[in-house]
Amino acid sequence: MLNKLKLWKNGPHSSNLRERMVQIKGQQVPSHVAIIMDGNGRWAKKRALPRIAGHHEGMKVVRKITKLASEMGIDVLTLYAFSTENWKRPKKEVDYLLKLPEEFLGTFLPELVKENVRVTMMGYEDKLPSHTLRAIQKAMDETKDNTGLILNFALNYGSRAEIVDAVKKVLNDCKNGILDENELTEETFSSYLMSANIKDPDLLIRTSGEIRLSNFMLWQLAYSEFWFTEVLWPDFEEQHFMEAIEAYQNRQRRFGGV
Repeated sequence: MLNKLKLWKNGPHSSNLRERMVQIKGQQVPSHVAIIMDGNGRWAKKRALPRIAGHHEGMKVVRKITKLASEMGIDVLTLYAFSTENWKRPKKEVDYLLKLPEEFLGTFLPELVKENVRVTMMGYEDKLPSHTLRAIQKAMDETKDNTGLILNFALNYGSRAEIVDAVKKVLNDCKNGILDENELTEETFSSYLMSANIKDPDLLIRTSGEIRLSNFMLWQLAYSEFWFTEVLWPDFEEQHFMEAIEAYQNRQRRFGGV
């Protein structure tokens, strides 16, 4: 069964899926894929489990999708792990969510190093607990020389705040003579964003049937392709990710042209 597919590097998978993978890699794959990982709580509720059980299960999906994205030759995988609005959730759930990076990276980091994956983060660090920051920093330090997939965690991230802060920095630089306001371009403005060192996403994936951006990379997603699925994140399998990539490959990206 497809939904019983093993991790690509850790077990056998069907010849059909291998062929599908070859076909995908034979065409242009998106350079940057961003994912809003939604539906962990609903997945747990359907099983009469606490919400944190859904988040724990979702962490396993992050692992296998990261490995698959790396094998596909994708350059950047950005995962919306915790938003600036998520602080409104119950404290127990927030505390657990902020322990997940430590748990995830504590077990998966050796594989990331081995598979040449580089860990990065964008978001506001000031409110994050020290144990979360330590885990992220350790992963970034140990993978900083890797040259493969960039695994970019959006952690305590909110796009509106990011844009406002970028505007403040632009105004400050103009005031101090560092930047000429008449020379401000979209490219220059992008360099003031948290994503300055990575290209804008080519493809956005959102799971769980919700069709909105939820304050995620509003500037950067202006010309991205969107792919939505009813599948809850803990149920998101390799074939779903491949389906999203195939949908992307079948679209014509005009960027406002003909």
